[in-house]
Amino acid sequence: MSQSSLEVPAAVTFEQAIALTQSLLSQIEAGSLSEADIATVISALVKTENGARGFFVTYLTSASSAADSPSAAVVEALRSSPEIVSELLVKNIAMSTAQAIFHRRQQKEDMAKGSEQVSRRTTKLIQLVDLPQVRDRAQQLMHSAKTGEGNYKGFLERWNYDAEQKQAICQALEQIN
Repeated sequence: MSQSSLEVPAAVTFEQAIALTQSLLSQIEAGSLSEADIATVISALVKTENGARGFFVTYLTSASSAADSPSAAVVEALRSSPEIVSELLVKNIAMSTAQAIFHRRQQKEDMAKGSEQVSRRTTKLIQLVDLPQVRDRAQQLMHSAKTGEGNYKGFLERWNYDAEQKQAICQALEQIN
């Protein structure tokens, strides 16, 4: 493995995490990394919120087919930071589900399909990592979407999701519970 190209700084920035994940995916596709190396890099990325956000935004939207079939190393690495990972997985389901609706309203079918791909990939990761924290957060987000109160009230308000989007978010989250 090219250590220098995939070295994750302790205080990795969001932008660095995106670049590292792009490089990681290229090397996975080329078959030039061992499962242990993949796990090491992803574990280091998801230790911090910036690293995890950069990893997910790149991994979930990537054209790489590697993101459609996460290896055991990817799954184990994601389990290494259950609090950060579960929070971002639940939010990614919500955001990609709501964005698909938004894009369809704008007649942007390609973008809607991209959002649906992110939702599918996130759902698959949720099933594979099987973290109890994901189920807890999904319940909390559904509560906020249904009542306008709770831990995810601010998140839903920040993105200005409407009733149809909140209902779709609840349906998506019910499928992972």
